[in-house]
Amino acid sequence: MSQLFRRKIYSDSDTSTGLLRVLGVWDIVFFGIAAIIGAGSFSSLGEAVFRGGPGVILLYLICGFACGFTALCYAEFASRIPTAGSAYTYAYASFGELIAWIIGWALIMEYSFGNIYVAFSWSDYFTSFLERMGMHIPDYLTCSYTEAKKAFSGGSENKELINAWTNAPLIGSLKFIVDVPALVINGLITWLCYVGVKESKNFNNALVILKLAVIVLVILVGFSYISTDNWTPVNPETQVASFMPNGFAGVMSAVSGVFFAYIGFDALSVLSEETKDPQKTLPKGMIISLVLCTVIYIALTLVLTGMVDYRKFDGVGDPLSFIFEKTNANVAWMELTVSFVAIVAITTVLLVFQMGQPRIWYAMSRDGLMPQKFQTVHPKYKTPSFATIVTGIVVGIPILFTDKSFILDFTSIGTIFAFVLVCAGVLMLPAKEKIKGRFHLPYINGKFIFPIIFIGSLLVFYFWQPGFFSTLMDWKDPAEGEFRASIFFFILVNLVLCVLTFIKNFSLIPLIGLSSCLYLLTGMSHDNWFWFGLWFAFGLIIYFCYGYRNSKLRNA
Repeated sequence: MSQLFRRKIYSDSDTSTGLLRVLGVWDIVFFGIAAIIGAGSFSSLGEAVFRGGPGVILLYLICGFACGFTALCYAEFASRIPTAGSAYTYAYASFGELIAWIIGWALIMEYSFGNIYVAFSWSDYFTSFLERMGMHIPDYLTCSYTEAKKAFSGGSENKELINAWTNAPLIGSLKFIVDVPALVINGLITWLCYVGVKESKNFNNALVILKLAVIVLVILVGFSYISTDNWTPVNPETQVASFMPNGFAGVMSAVSGVFFAYIGFDALSVLSEETKDPQKTLPKGMIISLVLCTVIYIALTLVLTGMVDYRKFDGVGDPLSFIFEKTNANVAWMELTVSFVAIVAITTVLLVFQMGQPRIWYAMSRDGLMPQKFQTVHPKYKTPSFATIVTGIVVGIPILFTDKSFILDFTSIGTIFAFVLVCAGVLMLPAKEKIKGRFHLPYINGKFIFPIIFIGSLLVFYFWQPGFFSTLMDWKDPAEGEFRASIFFFILVNLVLCVLTFIKNFSLIPLIGLSSCLYLLTGMSHDNWFWFGLWFAFGLIIYFCYGYRNSKLRNA
């Protein structure tokens, strides 16, 4: 049993010499912007706005706040352990082997499965752009089988999906429905990651500059079409104008879509062994990119909710071009421009995620928890070649039979869980000697501050919304029952943290990051938790059948 939680001690000599160190601070910033500003702004933002209304801005602030403190924890780990592996490596150093494996397994959900959603989004924008240019791809070649079947059996009003199901050719008794653009872009990005990080860096930086220029243009043009009345829409049931027309529970129901916009920033930590002076460069790059992207998201959300009534975003997969359509602002040149740049933006997200996953497997293989083949470095390109090819296959195959909504929720819960363990891991690290030029997480004793902040916030909320606490234990309510149950356990866990902090003098910054990420988990449904548990049960079977037996730490 003790072997399962045995920690790995890392030193500067643990880093591999097989990968090329070519990335500087602004390369890291650009990779961060590439990962964060993509599918979250160009696709899932529409669904988030529809669920939460203008008040979804608060959720972006909450997620940005949580990710900001989490980024500081990632930066602390990156300064101590400048090796590939991200949260997996960090968990190995703070919690031990079993938790490290669980985190590594969660990161497969984030990077590989996240890229499935991003590939679907890329396909949606690519086909809609071709439509605007007068070129049409048959609907049954632009969506997944599962998505079309679900739309047909559920009586969806999505004409493209219905047409795909009704017009698809038959192969025996099976309808031939394949998202060809999603498969093609996955193949191209896999090839680009295979040929080298330097080539990927130059390609990425050029696309990010173009993407940022057009996002600034959207914000500037969009502000001239804003109607402030759209920021306080009238709820049709209560006839009350509100910034949060669906209540705070409605805002929290959008957490998967909003958080998906932020999950890319931790992918930067897997590039440690390809970064110059990672102890200094990585923390700077991560924090700068996160701050810039949070500001951009808030500005975009203000523009979207100000230009168009939030209820119109139901089922809209291309919100930034949608606001310029004929039925809205009617700016044709902006509609076409945004559609094109969305393809560029989402391509950069695919690139960063597809670079991240092979390096997780590379690190796990180096520890013996995955087959040694995943350590293979291409003799010419100096990339983890075998792991890159496997990543392309892992992303490509599910494109044939899954759908966007399931992947979105599945990816978000796994990522938040990884963030929780990273923040908790920092609490368990011993004090370190301060070395000039490296990042150091400031230590602020949370002994009294954290309990005062949490319990004080709880009391303020109680006096502001006493009705919420009076129904807190009513978990059978169909609309808010799950959310109330989640909040109850959130409060319980944080009270335990208050006690432990008072006894052990935990550091305040990782505590706030931990508490914030735990709060984001309250927005997840029971279906999310079911599939999350099933995925980890499968992962544990693999660990005990292979990883436990072949662990280098155990065999040493």
